[in-house]
This record gives sequence, C-alpha cells and structure tokens, in this order.
Amino acid sequence: MTVPGRRSSTFTRLLRHGFTDPSAAERLLESVELAPIRADPVLLDALGATADPDLALRGLVRLLEAQPAHTARRELLDTLISAKPLRDRLLGVLGASAALADHLARHPGDWHALVTYEPQDLHPGVAEFERQLAGATDPVLLRVAYRRCLLSIAARDVCGTTDVAQTAAELADLATATLRAALGIARAAAPDAAASCRLAVIGMGKCGGHELNYVSDVDVIFVGEAAGGADEGKALQAATRLASHMMRICSETTVEGTIWPVDANLRPEGRNGPLVRTLSSHLAYYQRWAKTWEFQALLKARPVAGDLDLGEEYIATLSPLVWQAAERENFVADVQKMRRRVVANIPAAEVERELKLGPGGLRDVEFAVQLLQLVHGRSDASLRSGTTLDALKALAAGGYVGRADAVQLDDAYRFLRSMEHRIQLYRLRRTHLVPEDDNDLRRLGRSLGLRTDPVAELHREWRRHTGVVRRLHEKLFYRPLLDAVAQLAPGEARLSPDAARERLVALGYADPAAALRHLEALASGVTRKAAIQRTLLPVLLGWFADSADPDAGLLNFRKVSDALGKTPWYLRLLRDEGAAAENLARVLSAGKLAPDLLMRAPEAVALLGDGDGGGLEPRTGAHLEQEILAAVGRAENAEQAVTVARGVRRRELFRTAATDIVGSYGTEETPARPDQGALVDMVGGAVSDLTAATLAGTLRAVVRDRWGDTLPTRFAVIGMGRFGGHELGYGSDADVLFVHEPREGVDEQEAAEAANTVVAEMRRLLQLPSTDPPLLIDADLRPEGKSGPLVRTLTSYEAYYRRWSLVWESQALLRAEPVAGDEDLGRRFIELIDPLRYPAEGLGDEAVREIRRLKARMESERLPRGADKTLHTKLGRGGLSDVEWTVQLLQLQQAWVEPGLRTTRTRAALAAACAAGLIPGEDAAILDEAWVLATRVRNAVMLVRGRAGDTFPSQSRELAAVGRYLGYGPGHVGDMLDDYRRTTRRARAVVEELFYGA
Repeated sequence: MTVPGRRSSTFTRLLRHGFTDPSAAERLLESVELAPIRADPVLLDALGATADPDLALRGLVRLLEAQPAHTARRELLDTLISAKPLRDRLLGVLGASAALADHLARHPGDWHALVTYEPQDLHPGVAEFERQLAGATDPVLLRVAYRRCLLSIAARDVCGTTDVAQTAAELADLATATLRAALGIARAAAPDAAASCRLAVIGMGKCGGHELNYVSDVDVIFVGEAAGGADEGKALQAATRLASHMMRICSETTVEGTIWPVDANLRPEGRNGPLVRTLSSHLAYYQRWAKTWEFQALLKARPVAGDLDLGEEYIATLSPLVWQAAERENFVADVQKMRRRVVANIPAAEVERELKLGPGGLRDVEFAVQLLQLVHGRSDASLRSGTTLDALKALAAGGYVGRADAVQLDDAYRFLRSMEHRIQLYRLRRTHLVPEDDNDLRRLGRSLGLRTDPVAELHREWRRHTGVVRRLHEKLFYRPLLDAVAQLAPGEARLSPDAARERLVALGYADPAAALRHLEALASGVTRKAAIQRTLLPVLLGWFADSADPDAGLLNFRKVSDALGKTPWYLRLLRDEGAAAENLARVLSAGKLAPDLLMRAPEAVALLGDGDGGGLEPRTGAHLEQEILAAVGRAENAEQAVTVARGVRRRELFRTAATDIVGSYGTEETPARPDQGALVDMVGGAVSDLTAATLAGTLRAVVRDRWGDTLPTRFAVIGMGRFGGHELGYGSDADVLFVHEPREGVDEQEAAEAANTVVAEMRRLLQLPSTDPPLLIDADLRPEGKSGPLVRTLTSYEAYYRRWSLVWESQALLRAEPVAGDEDLGRRFIELIDPLRYPAEGLGDEAVREIRRLKARMESERLPRGADKTLHTKLGRGGLSDVEWTVQLLQLQQAWVEPGLRTTRTRAALAAACAAGLIPGEDAAILDEAWVLATRVRNAVMLVRGRAGDTFPSQSRELAAVGRYLGYGPGHVGDMLDDYRRTTRRARAVVEELFYGA
C-alpha cells in the first residue's frame, strides 16, 4: 500500500525509465489489457529504450484494445515478452511514430509484419515490396499495403538494423513498387488505353536518386510512345490518361489517407508543358530550351515504372546532354544563383529551423556534390551516381574532393537526414522544420541516441553539423585545386591536371594553365605564409569566381601576396579579420583601377580590415586637409611635399574605390547597398574632398618653397563643374578658376607674376611622372576661355562679368564653390557671382532660347562620331547633360526666389525644385534615377578599365564587369543595357517637356 503523499515505487521507476508523465503511464499499466505482463520487468525496460516511452505505452494499449479477440491479444502479449526482435521493433515504432500507431490501431493484425526476422527481411528490394503490394487492387488497399511495408522499414530504422542511407534506399524502392502497383491499377481500369501506348515513368529527385524521405513528393517525368501501330497523337492521349490516373491513385485522400503526391513539374516547360511527351520531343526540348538547373535535375533520373526499355532509352538519349551542361556559359554561377534563390525564398522566421533548404542544410551538400559531378562527370563515369552519399564517396576516391572534407560532409549529411527522417516519421507529414516544442525535441533527440540531455545535445549536434556544412560546401569546389598543385601525403588522391583545368574553366577562368601556376606559387612550400594562403585560397577562389574576371583576381592576389607576404601584419589581417579577405577578393577582381592603386602601395590593403587603421568609410575633407598640410609642413621642398600629398590622394582614392566596390557587390555578411544614389554621393563627395585637400596641400607647398609663409597676393581656388558640385568621378579632371588679390603695398604686376607662378608650379607638380595618378587641373571655364589669363584679380573678374558675361558663363558659375586658398577671398568671389548665377527676376526669354540653342548644338556637334546616343552617359539621350541642363535652367530661372535651389549639387537642386513644386515628384524621381545610373556607369567604366569613358565597354568581359558592379548577374548584360535605355528614354521625355517646353 502506498502512503498518502508519497510516490509509489512504480512512479519512481517510470521516471527513471524516461517517462515524462509517470502518473498517466501508471494508470495505463494498470489497464486490463496489460494485466498479464505488467509485472514483467522486460516490458518497462523495453519501453524505456524507445524515443518516447509515454507515446509507446499509449500506442501499445491502443493496439491491444484493437485486437479482435482475447486470443489475438494473448498472442501479441506472449510474442511481445518472448521475442525480443518483435518487442524492439514494435515498441520502437510506437515510440517514434504516432501516425504508424494510428495505422496499427486501425489494422491491428499488421503487427505480424514485424515478427519475421530472417536475413532476407533485413534489406528488401523492389521485388520484395512488389510481392507485398501484389494484392492491392484498388487505391484503398494500396494505401493499407503501403503502410504495412512502411511499418517494417520504420522498424528496421528505429532499431538501427539499417542506417539512414539504407532506409532512404528502401523508401525509394517502396516508392518504385508503389508506382508500379498504381500504374497497374490504372492500366486495369483502361485496358484499351494501356494497349495503345508505351508509357515509361522516370523517377526524379530523391526517388530517382534512391534516397527518399518518409514523406516527400515523388518527382517523376513521363515518356510515351505509340504501341502496335497506333496513331501517335491518340497514343499520347491514352498515355496521359494513364499517367494522370496513376498520379491520382497515389495522391488523392481516401478513408486510408494518402500515400504521397506525385509531382511531374520537373518535366519540360514544367506545369505548362504536356504531361507526357515522346522521347524525340524530350530530346528537342533539352537540346534547345533547357536551363542549367534542368540538366542538374536529370542527374537523378532513372526508370522506375512502366515500359522500362523505353525508360532506359530515355536515359541513354539524354545522358550525353547532362554531361555537357558544365560547358554552358555561366554554368557555375547559374547553379549557385539557384541555390541563393532557394535560401532567399525561405520565410525569415523559418530559416534557422530549416533542415533541408537553410544555410548549412541538406541542400547545400546536395548542390555542392551535384556541381562537382556535372563538372567532372564528363570525363569520369564513376561519378555518375544519383545518390548523394555514393557520389560524394566517388568524388573523394577520385581526388575531386578532399577525403577529410568528404568524411565530415558524409557525417553531417547522415545526421541531418536522420533528423529529417525522425521528424517526418512522427506524424508522417512532409516537413523539414526542426520542431520548437520541448517534448518534440526530446523525442527527436532520444530517437537519435542522445539520452543524457536530449534537447541540449540535439541542438549542439545539429549546430555542429550545419556549421561543418556551411564551412565546407562552397570550399568543397575550390580546395582540391590547391591539392592539385601541392605536395600531398603518399596515397592521397588529387585532382589530375585535366580535372583541375576543367574545374577552373567551369568557374570562368579564361586561362586555367596560368591560374594553376599562380595557385602553385601561392600554396606550395612549408612556410607560414603558404600555410595561411592554403587555408584562405579555397574561399578566395569562390569570391574571384563571383566576379567577371576571376583570372585578374587571382593574378592580383599573387602580386599583393608577393609584395606583402613576409610582413606579419598582412597574414594576420587576412587570417583574423573576417571582412578583410573577402573585401580584398572583391577589390582585386572588380577591374583595373583599384588593383592598380593598390599595387603602387600594397600596404593600403590594411584599409580593407575592420581593426585599427582599417575601415572603408571615407575620411572627411577637414581630416584629409589636416593630414596633407601636416605632411607638407614636414617636407624638405615642394616636390617632396606634393609627392606626399599625391600619395595620400592615391591611398584615399583606393579607399573610396574599395568602399564603392564592396558596397556594390555586397559580402556574405552584408548585402549590396540598395541605395545606389547614396553610393554615387559617397564617391562624388569623397573624390571631391580629396581633390580639394590635395590642391590645398600643393598650394601650401608651392608658396612655402618660393615665398615662405606669405604669398605677395591673396590667392583662392574656385571649384567648377563636377568639382564644385561635389560630383567628381574617379577619372575626372579638376575644373577650377584661380582668383587673387594683391596684398596691401604689393605692386599689381608683382602680385600677378606671383599668382601665375603658383598656378604653373601647382599644375607641374601635380602632373610629374610618378607611381601616383596625376591630377589634371582644367581652367578652361575661366573668362575668355583658353584665350584669357589663367589667373585674374577679383576686380578683373568683376569688370569682366559686368561687361562681357554671357549666359553660358552664368550657367557654369552655378557650380562655383571655393575649394582651397584664402577663405575670405573665396567668399567674396561667391558674393560677386551670386547675382549672375541667381539673376533677379530669373532669365529673359532670349536667354532661355540661347541656352536651348547651346544645348542642341552640343548634342549635334560634341557626340563622338559613331557613338550610340542611347548609351552615351554624358551627351546621350536622357544622360548626365540632359538632366544637369534641365536642373540648371530651373536654377537660373527660380533660384532668386527659392533659396533651396542655391546649391552646386545636381541632386540637391533637383530635390529642392521638387519640394518647391517646380517639378512633379514623378518627373523628379525619373531624372534622379537616370542621373544616378549614368554616373554609376561612368564610375564603373573607370573602375573596370582603369581609364575614363562615357559609354559602355565593347569588350565582353569588361561589359560583364560593369554589369556585375551595377548588380546584374552573369548572363544578364542584355538586361543591363535594356534597363539603361529604358531609364534614360523616360528621362529624355521629361527633359523634352521641362527643358525644351515640348
């Protein structure tokens, strides 16, 4: 008798055996059905060994209650106690699957399927399953027979008789037998249709790959041909009816539920294409229209039902096309883009719980293996397995994948598939999400053998394996390239030179032989440098391959490494700072400008890190000017001072270019910046500030070298054009005006000579041959243009503008802003020109007509001969000139009453005009988009080619690099050009209305 308030010994034993609700379990053990065996310790031990003892006990009681007679119940109990194989199998299933417990409760005699324990029962194949399904002559009986077979598969699985790969193969074999049985039922229902056609069912996906889940769509493709001289059209109609009926037999819900959906959407044209095609029709489609992913899907194709000879003919016909897929342009990029798209489509709340599709999930392993198969299966038939783990084993044996990596991926894949199997087995529902409920997690962990702290251990193991997959799945493609050129241990397999070249070509390398030489130089040897580079190169190769010019990226990395490889901080930077290596890869493979700037002073690579001295955020103008003036003050003469200033300019140009590239490409941690206008403003502001600081330093150096601390005349530099508008590009000249004013007591002639000497010396020093890029000063916007003096006094400017100024000069002065020199003089120059550029009462009609005439003449005369005006960023339709002249006309007409228009910046003026109601919001957005896009294209051309240009490059690789910078993936150059034309065409329509008054 139990003392009140004290727990019974049975309660305590139940807790010890893993029951979570011992009170309910105690009541069940007291039930009449269990009376004959409740005292038998074997029962409690067996229940405690299951994934969920509470679930197993409930299922056992339900099964006993469902037995049709006392003798049947006694037979089950006797067998349960005396036969350990049955005990383990039955209770194991009941403790892992509520759905199969439901099946046993509905069909209480099916437990006999678990009694047999003969060797041939351990690994049944298609023939054995067909025998077990043979009596199923309608969909309901087929479902019952299917569940009975599933019961035995699950029993072998949960008892550890079969491993996860064998279980998946058995599930695929059962699916094959089921499809055959379903097709048999369909044929029996329409014998005339069956006689008139040949129909082959091709297994795809996991069914075709012999690695099916417990609950999964069964992917198929149908091939049909006429039989016995029948008309082909009628035969295909008959085959379609048979195929549709077969799909319904498996998919429809009956009193016994459903089996699984049969999915034929992998067929040519997907759900829009005919359900059944002839073999010749299939071939024509794959030869002409199929996308890369469709050949990837065919890796797993195998005949499973129907006319197997026709199925084999289908495989033999299409197989050569599968192994040519890697020769398609942008093959690797297409496969990787498909993978990224899959991840992007996962709901944000589910990403971390997705076993199959999430980062580090099953699909990562499958995609990596399939990618390698497609590249190397052309020349190595041993790789042509549809089963992921078999293919991975073959890849390792052939040296296409490192053996250690293959072992780790094999372990991770098996663990994740086991999780997936056990999650689905519980309710026999199609899901790939790890449950959130602790009870579900506990059952899942225990089913995988994690018994001490199932929930914590499960999370730990799951995260460990997904971490392995995340780390390896992309490197898997690149790491063996290093082994191909490295010294390996005896007996270790490696890529053959031909296989390495195949892989590099698939990655987009135009010169695989040179790439292999670079890899050998970087990865060979026993130095610390080589060891670190061997670790980094697999992932670097992937980043290079993501660019339009992988060859250049690898070559440039070798150059930087040769220059800096012996400096400890460089290796430490790449190894320890997560962002530095990826930033470097992006910069080195994005074009010529940034690598050229870096090669002139490789230590600037430190800017790419995120530690001390690193950081890609451009410095402010004040900071730059302070640094340059301090360096000039330490220099011994003007040439040395300007050399230092130009060095700072080169370093900061590199910082700006790197920021632009990384922001445009994005990284694994940070996506590309969506606001392209912000990138344009960043580049324009940074380059303009840098140019102003360089001019300020050069001016200080020249004055100090020749006159000491004080120049005989006050002197100011006025920025014009894009410089004054803070819109300089990487290759822009510095448009300026020079103004001076003699100091008190200084002769005007002496002052003028001093000012002209300063200008000449500044221009000379900034263009001296050097490793640093020159800074060209352009003063052609001065009064009288090239015919006028380079430098004028403020009084001379005032006299000229009062008497001779033309309307185009007022327009040019809209961009004027002091950038260096005497601040007070610069301010007074601005006060002088404000009435000219912001004329009271705006412009007269004649002045407006003159501006329009000038614009029209420029369009007809200055556009280079043969240039495509739809693609010329400066003078073309809807380009920079169109937008800027439209905005500037508004400024000349309205800035006298709208203070917001009194700015030198195009985008700011456009926004102010919109805010003032001078231009509709939609039109302002169209003009802004076109101006930003044209500016981005100019910046891209300079980054890619290393020299300025106003139109898209003609060379295909350069054009692709511009596209990549603008966010267009491989193979989408045409989309880029179409989008540019569309954007600028819309802008031109607005310009016609606002500027020309059309």
